[in-house]
Amino acid sequence: MKRILIPLWGDDIAPRFDLAPEALIAQLGEDNEVREQRIIVLPQASPEGLCDLILRERIDMVVCCAVEEEFYQYLTWKKVDVVDGVAGSAEEILARLQAGRLESGDILLNVEQSG
Repeated sequence: MKRILIPLWGDDIAPRFDLAPEALIAQLGEDNEVREQRIIVLPQASPEGLCDLILRERIDMVVCCAVEEEFYQYLTWKKVDVVDGVAGSAEEILARLQAGRLESGDILLNVEQSG
């Protein structure tokens, strides 16, 4: 099992780790299927509070858009994988995780082109 945390801003990944008012926690099984997922409303947007939640919930991987170097280093020191530079909806991020195709820097925005 792998526990994933995605800082949220509405239905999308938060633009910055330290500004997230909510967090999605998902548990993926050995087959990469989502076994459980829940949204936690954070008492306040805070990188320290989010790091505390990550450690208390025994999160294996954090997927975020932008994170300060200090918190990136702290989380990786605590053996949490950090996939950063990701933009898109939480739904699309989970789908990519299930497919084993999510990487740092992925931009998963559905932009319709007008012709």
